[in-house]
Amino acid sequence: MNSHMYQSTQRTLMSRQPVKISEDKLEEIREAFSLFDTNKDGQIDYFELKVAMRALGFDQKKDDVLRVLQQQGSGDGSKISIDAFTKVMSEMIAARDPADEYKKAFKLIDENNSGIITVASLRRIARELGENIAEDELQAMIDEFDLDNDGGSKLNILSNTNCYLLALLTFMKAL
Repeated sequence: MNSHMYQSTQRTLMSRQPVKISEDKLEEIREAFSLFDTNKDGQIDYFELKVAMRALGFDQKKDDVLRVLQQQGSGDGSKISIDAFTKVMSEMIAARDPADEYKKAFKLIDENNSGIITVASLRRIARELGENIAEDELQAMIDEFDLDNDGGSKLNILSNTNCYLLALLTFMKAL
């Protein structure tokens, strides 16, 4: 993720109404905050903020994290509350480019970096997630997007972005 995501998100969203994200994403934000609010005082400091942001998929540079604290934090800028954290992270999540997120998901499934998701890749992910998906269901997912009948779904974002995005959505829904 771009290290200046907060700064560009702030510029883009300053004049907007509060962003709306799914209840699942809000819960994910609250869980991240709670996990790193180690003393349970309802605030997190710089180090906790940086790790919480990373846990939500945002690897921010020190200057960007300090800027968040300075602009959204408590009076002295050393801590941020759950409400401010939720606001900042909601804006950052809403500003994400879905194509980048799908590419990351594809790469997580494509363990060999071959650019192809196979039945074996899906089986591994399902097993890691504790899901018991039948072999024929996994094969059906591959078959649906295996345009050249080579036994896998390729990452080909230049010529077939829509298929790629649909394939990833299908894979992620099934898992």
